[in-house]
Parts: sequence; C-alpha cells; structure tokens
Amino acid sequence: MPDLAEPFRYEFFRNGVIAATLVGALCGLIGVYIVLRGMSYIGHGLSHSVFGGAVVSHVFAWNFYLGAGLWGFISALLINAAGRRGKVGADAAIGIVTTTSFAVGVAIISKRRTFTRDVEAALFGNILGVTEFDLLVIGAVTAAVMTVVFFAYKQLLFATFDPELARIHGIPTTWVDTGFALALAATVVATMNVVGVTLIAAAIVIPPTTARLLSDAFGRVLMISTILGALFGFGGMMLSYAYDVASGAAIVLFAAAVFAGVYTWTAVQRRLLAYRRSGPARAPFEHLT
Repeated sequence: MPDLAEPFRYEFFRNGVIAATLVGALCGLIGVYIVLRGMSYIGHGLSHSVFGGAVVSHVFAWNFYLGAGLWGFISALLINAAGRRGKVGADAAIGIVTTTSFAVGVAIISKRRTFTRDVEAALFGNILGVTEFDLLVIGAVTAAVMTVVFFAYKQLLFATFDPELARIHGIPTTWVDTGFALALAATVVATMNVVGVTLIAAAIVIPPTTARLLSDAFGRVLMISTILGALFGFGGMMLSYAYDVASGAAIVLFAAAVFAGVYTWTAVQRRLLAYRRSGPARAPFEHLT
C-alpha cells in the first residue's frame, strides 16, 4: 500500500490536488444548471470549441486564458443565438458551432504539422503541470461563478425551469443566458488544463446527475453536486497517484464508480419502499384454504 502522504511533499502535486478540488467543485456547481436545462451536450461541445481557441492562441502567442476564453464566450453566444431561432434546435446549434471551431484547431495543427505540449495538455489535461498562476485563475473563476450563483440564485432558478414565465415576470432571460454562457465558457477554459477537452463533459455532468439521485430539492442538489465535484477531484488525484494512471481519467472513473454505486443503492431503496407500501403479494387461491 503506497504512502498517500508522500506525494504532498511535492509542490506540483499539492498544486494539482488544489486545482482538481476547485475545478471539481466548480464543475459540480455549474453542472446542475446544465443538466436541468437539458444541455448536457454543451459541456462536451463547448470544450471542443474552446480547443480551437487554444490552438489559435498558441499559434499567435496570445495568453491562453484570454484567447481561449474569448473564443469560448463567442462560441457560447453563437450557440444561444442560434438555439433561440425556431428552425435551429439547441442541439444542432451546439453541434455546428463546436465542431466547426474544433475543426479550425485541427486544421491549424495539420498545417503547421506540430503537436506541442501545450496543445496536448489542452486535449488530455496536464494537472501536474499546473502553476501558481493557473491556481489563481481557477480560484478566481470558482469564486466569481459562486458569487454570481449566490446573488442571482432566484433569477437563474426561474430562467432554468420556466424561461417563458420568467420573461413574463420581468426577469431579463437574455442577459441571464448571456451571463450563464460567460460563466460556462470560463469554467471550461479553467478546467481544460486539469481534465482536458476529452473529459470535461463527464466532470460537468456526473456530479449533478449523482446529486439528483440523492435529493429532489434544488438547493440540496446544488450543494451536494458541488461537494461531490470537489470530492471527485480530490479522490481522483489520490487514486491517480496510488495506481499510477492519468489524473483526468482517474477523476472521471472515480466519479463514474460513485455514480454507479449511488444509482444501484437508490434503485434498491425505491424497490424496497414500493414493496413495503404494497405489501407482499397474496398467493393465488389463498382465500380458499
């Protein structure tokens, strides 16, 4: 059994654990709104879209967070704008915008015929290469999103469950959607270097889906999902060290294992509850004996 305290002697591992825990909490928080809006695919799609911005930022030597963040924000606005049009569904808008942006990144890579470590980190994550500046960015994004959710809790809740009624009651749903798009883009950009483009969707979707199995109350789901996300990030990092596997994959596999366990447990609980309410079935012709 490996000594789990040993890796904390190294600064790069401590930074990785802090980053994974913060990113997990952030994804768990914003993932609740994505799942309840029926937009689980947008996390996967927007991460691919931001990858195009990451490649462009690298080619032109722009700051990664500014270039990829601006690219992701514009992509999210395009998805919202296209999705609001009657003839273009949200899923189709996500598919068109994100695959086009991802294709831009792939085309640039093929043209330059280089695949740098920075681009590889964006694709697959490089949590052990997280710097103190990355931690500051992740911490700032996490604090900003949590602050927005705290102060705009009712508006986000109303706009998530019934946007038409929210507009009737004077809630500026267009601005709410725009702010949500900015928060989601910032979350994806901050998450890329931790779990990578290929695993962001799982990091966003699994915590709220698991929390939804444990509670029907929105406030509790929000809290449970955030806690679970942080737990998945921390636990995944420890498993990554213990079994010497990629950190991003370890985080997602740990989260998936917990989801499977919770799903099984809640299914058994529902069956037992239904059995207790209905009582044991009477045998055929029992009344004749």
